[in-house]
Amino acid sequence: MAYVIGEPCVDVMDRACVEECPVDCIYEGGRSLYIHPDECVDCGACVPVCPVDAIYYEQDLPAELEPYLDDNAAFFTETLPGRDQPLGFPGGAAKLGPVGVDTPLVAALPTRSSQP
Repeated sequence: MAYVIGEPCVDVMDRACVEECPVDCIYEGGRSLYIHPDECVDCGACVPVCPVDAIYYEQDLPAELEPYLDDNAAFFTETLPGRDQPLGFPGGAAKLGPVGVDTPLVAALPTRSSQP
């Protein structure tokens, strides 16, 4: 089990959750943040600091955000546009740095203002 970042984060990416995460498992795409499902220790520290309520425990995802469960995992398991291989297990977001691309689900969303 893991926490999942959903659509409210797209084009906002406040990063308060990144600062709060004790295991550095929240990675930066181009327009959204993603939680590595195998690195997340289910502590929930990221949830209360998210200003747009984008983070949910996977079993508590609202129905409209359920596609983001597989989407967060796909960020690490699928070859993203502009990359030659999946991210896999980078071993920490700070070490990897911003990835700069997103999953097809996030990339296809209309761009919106970065204000929550």
